[in-house]
Amino acid sequence: MKIWVDADACPVVIKQILFKAATRVKIEVILVANQFISIPKSDFLKFIQVPPGFDVADNEIVRRVVEGDIVVTGDIPLAAEVLELKALALNPRGELYTRHNIRTRLNMRDFMDTMRGSGIQSGGPAPFSQKDRQNFANQLDSLLSRRQKTPQSKTK
Repeated sequence: MKIWVDADACPVVIKQILFKAATRVKIEVILVANQFISIPKSDFLKFIQVPPGFDVADNEIVRRVVEGDIVVTGDIPLAAEVLELKALALNPRGELYTRHNIRTRLNMRDFMDTMRGSGIQSGGPAPFSQKDRQNFANQLDSLLSRRQKTPQSKTK
């Protein structure tokens, strides 16, 4: 299992949580972004810089992700794609995307895009909060503890 991070829009505080988790549970965390991102020196942290362009980072993650990996992204279409590949998708606010809730999220995203396209301002998402940070940390810990309990992870 690896953790892939759609890193261009990922909040710094979430990256810091991921950096600590990588070292604590010895799991590879790979940040993928169009822009250079500085990461701490660690055998468990990697950075892949992709060329600028629409969905280039997303496409790189989809190309590399395998079943059971975790993808951290706020990008709902990317989350839908990784779920199709049987990977896990986790929002930086701590919401775990599932095959049961992703269709609703995609529909809402498309609806909001249509509204913005017609000139209606929605105000955007709420500011990132301490509660969001805690929700993410808790959900990540839950996913990683499940990984440590599976028989296949003990043999790796």
